Amino acid sequence: MSRPGRAACLLAAALAAAAFCAGDALARSYPFGPRTRNVNDLGNQFVPFHAHLWDLLHGRAEGGLLVNWQSGYGASFLPDLGTYLGSPFALLVALFPRDETDLAVYVITVLKIACAAAAMTGLLLACRPGRWWAAGLLGASYALCGWTLADADYNPMWLDGLIALPLLCLVGEWARTGRRFVPGVLVVALAWTANFYTAYMATLGAALVLLLRLVLIRPPRRQALATAGRAALTTALGVGLAAPLVLTVYFGTRHAYPGRARAFTPVPTEDVLARLLPTAYGWGSPALYVGTTALLLALALPFHRAVPGRVRAGWTALVLLAVLSLQWAPTHLVWHAFATPQGSPYRQTFVVCGLLVIAAWHTLSYGPPGPRALVPAAALFALITALAGRSTVLRPLTWPVLLLAVAGALGGLALLARAGRRGPLAGRRGPLAGLAVALLLGAQLGESAATTAVTTRLHLARLDDYAPWGERQERQSALIAEADDWPRHRTDPGREQTVGNDPLLVGGEGAQYYSSLTSDVLSRTLTALGGGWTSRGRSVQSLDNAVTDVLFSVGARVHSPPDPHQRHSPPAPYPAHLTRRDVPPLVTVRPRPDTRPFGDSPYRNQEILLGSRVYTVPPLAVRDDSGRPLANRRTGSGTARTRPVITARCPAGTQVHLWAPHYSGTARLDGGTATLFNAKDTRSRAAMAPLGTTPASGRLTVRLTPTRPGSIPPGAIGCLDTGRLRAAAARLTAGGARDVTVSDGTVHARLPAGSRGLAVLAAPRIAGWRCATGDGPQRPAGEYHGLIAVPLDPATTSLTCTFHPPGLRLGTAVGGASLLVLAALTTAAAVRRRRAPAAPTTTSPREPAATAR
Repeated sequence: MSRPGRAACLLAAALAAAAFCAGDALARSYPFGPRTRNVNDLGNQFVPFHAHLWDLLHGRAEGGLLVNWQSGYGASFLPDLGTYLGSPFALLVALFPRDETDLAVYVITVLKIACAAAAMTGLLLACRPGRWWAAGLLGASYALCGWTLADADYNPMWLDGLIALPLLCLVGEWARTGRRFVPGVLVVALAWTANFYTAYMATLGAALVLLLRLVLIRPPRRQALATAGRAALTTALGVGLAAPLVLTVYFGTRHAYPGRARAFTPVPTEDVLARLLPTAYGWGSPALYVGTTALLLALALPFHRAVPGRVRAGWTALVLLAVLSLQWAPTHLVWHAFATPQGSPYRQTFVVCGLLVIAAWHTLSYGPPGPRALVPAAALFALITALAGRSTVLRPLTWPVLLLAVAGALGGLALLARAGRRGPLAGRRGPLAGLAVALLLGAQLGESAATTAVTTRLHLARLDDYAPWGERQERQSALIAEADDWPRHRTDPGREQTVGNDPLLVGGEGAQYYSSLTSDVLSRTLTALGGGWTSRGRSVQSLDNAVTDVLFSVGARVHSPPDPHQRHSPPAPYPAHLTRRDVPPLVTVRPRPDTRPFGDSPYRNQEILLGSRVYTVPPLAVRDDSGRPLANRRTGSGTARTRPVITARCPAGTQVHLWAPHYSGTARLDGGTATLFNAKDTRSRAAMAPLGTTPASGRLTVRLTPTRPGSIPPGAIGCLDTGRLRAAAARLTAGGARDVTVSDGTVHARLPAGSRGLAVLAAPRIAGWRCATGDGPQRPAGEYHGLIAVPLDPATTSLTCTFHPPGLRLGTAVGGASLLVLAALTTAAAVRRRRAPAAPTTTSPREPAATAR
C-alpha cells in the first residue's frame, strides 16, 4: 500500500476510535465515567467468557478447550469458543489484569472498530483511486455506522463481521484480477473463524459487490466465469479451513435448547428512514446511519454526471435493493441463514451500511459533486427527514445534531466542489480545500460522537445492565477460592447471581450457564428438578436446594445478598458467606436405578434421581387476604392489592420449599424473611427456593406479595426431611467412586469392587460423551434422567468417560482436505510459474472512464 493509502487507513482508524471514545466520555460511561456499559449480553456473556479465556490462557480454568467444567455442571466449550471468542482480538485479554476484564473488552471493541475503518478505507482505495483523506473519512463513517453503535458495541463478536465485509470484498477484487489466491483463502478462513454468523452475511455482501463489479466492467464471458470460479474456490477453501470450528458450532446449535420461533414483521417505513439520521435509536429497526456526509454523497450519485452512467445506475440499484431486502421476509431469511433471530431482526444492516459507503465513495472519487448533484441530493435528504419526522425512534437531540451535521457536510462538499473548479485538488492545500476537509471531518466526528453518547445512554435506560468488576465480585471470588476443591466436590457461586455466567466471572463450578448453545438436556433436566431460567431457557440459574447439591456434588455454596446494582437498593446488612455440605463424589453407583420418568412435581423428580423419599408434599390452599379461595390459584390478576396466603401442614422441623415457576413477587413464611420469585411470561421461570423451617405446630402460612399476574401450582410446597437426606447422601457416598480425576474432556473414576447397576456421573448427558468400563471399548454414554450413565457388571473397578464435541471430527477432516487442496493448488501454480516464460505486465481492467458531457 502506498504512503497516502497508509495515511488514509490511519486517519480512518484514529477518527473512528476518537469519535467512539468521545461519545462514551460524553455519556459518562465506563471507562470514562461512573455509568456501566455492561448491558444485556455484554455483561451476561461476553465479559464472563473473556474472563474464562483469561483463565484458560493463564492455566487457571477448570476444564479446557473441550469441556467447561465451571458452567452448567459441565458444558461443551469449543462451540462457545467459536461463537464468542473466535476472534484473534480476544487473545488480547491475556495482557490485562484479571480484574480488569471489563477494560480489556472495551479496548478490544475500540480496536475492532478502528480496524473496520482501516479495512473499509483500504477497500475504497482499491476500488478506485481518490483523495486519501476522503477515503479515511468514509472508512470511519462505515465503522461508526448505526449498527455498530446500536447493536454491535455490546455484542463485540459481531464487530468481526464489520471487519470481514471490506476484507472479503478485497478478496473478490483479488479473484477478479487473479492475484493473491492464498492470502484470499486465509482471509476467508480468518473471517469465518472469528465469527461465522456475521461472516456469512459479509460473504453474501461481498458476492453482491463482486457481481456488480463484473457487470460494470463487462469482461469477456470466459474471464467472468474464471473470476466467479476463483472467488467460489477461494471461499470454499477458506470456509473449509474454518470447518473444525464452524461445524462444531453448527452441531452445538442443533443440540441447544430451542429458542422462541418468531415470524419476521417489517418495521414501518418511517422508522427505516429515521435510522438513517444521527442519534436516532429504536430496538428492532435497521440502524442504517452512516453519517450525513456519506448519506448525501450516496444520494448524489444518481445525479453526478462525472460518474459513468452504468456506475451510477448499478450502485444506486444495488443500494436500493439491499435496503428493500431488509423489509421482505424471503430476503430477510436469506440474510440470516434461513432462521429469524430471537433478538434484533436486522443483524445484516452492516452490509447495507457498507454498500452505502462504497456508493458514496464512487460519487466522490470521480470528483466532488457540484450543485447539479448536491441540490437534488439535499432535496432527497429533506424528504427523508420529513417522512422520518413521524417516527418515534427520533430523539429531541436529533434535530440540533442533524442541523449542524447537514451544515458541515453540505458546506464542506460545496467548498470542495468550488476548490475543484479552481484547479486540481490532488496535492494542493489551498484555503478552500483545507476548510472543506475541516468541515467534513468535524461534522463526521461530532455527529458520530453525539450518536454514540445518545445510544449509550439509551442502552442503560432500556436494557438490563450489570456493574463492572467490583467489591461484590472480589468477595465472591475470595470465598470460592477458600472452599474450592474440584473435582472432589463442586463450589457453587450462589443463587443470588451477579451476571448470567457467574462461574466464569468469579470462579467455582455451578449450574449457572448462559449461552446461545445451552444444551437442551441441561435446561430440561434442571427445569424438571425445580430450576429457574431466563432468556427463554438458555440462561439457566443456580438452584439453592440441598437435594440437588447432593445430586450434583455441590459441597460448598456461596450465599450473597441481592446485588444492589440489580435491585436498585442499598447494600444488604449481611455479607456474602459460605456454607458447606457433605456430598457424594461426582461418580455414584445406583444398584437399583429408578427408571420411572420424570413427572410434573420437581420434588418427586428429585427423589427419583436421589433414590430416596425425602419430601413431604402436602395439600395446600391459596386464599386472598379476605380468606376466599383464589380461582385456579391465580395471583396478581385483577386484584393487584390482594396479598394471597398459602396454608398447608408439614412435619415439624422440616425445611420448607416453595416451587412457583410462574409466580412473580415475594414469598415469606411466617417468622421468616421475604424471598424473591421473578417469572415473566415465557421469558423467565422462577426457581424453587427455601423459605424456612416448619414450626412445632406443623402449620405453614406463606404470605405472597405478587408484582404481576402469575399462578401457584397444586404441589407448590415441599418439606424436606434433612435427616433422610443425610442418610441418602451417606449411602451414595459409601457406594460411590473412591477416586475421581478430571482433565478437560476426560473423567476417570475408581469404583468399589463388586459395583453393579448403573454408574452415574453428575454431569448433563450432552452429545459427545463416550464411556468405557475397565479396559473395555468406548461406547456412547447412556442417560439417567439427563445425567451421564454407564451400566456396570460386578467385575468393573474403573470407569473412563471422554468427550468429543459433535462436528469436530468431521470439521477436522474437511479442514485437512481443504488444506491439502490448497497446498496442491499452490504447488501446481508455483511449478507453472517456474516453467512458463515471463509474461508482459498487463493492466487490469478498470471501470469505464467518465464521458464528457
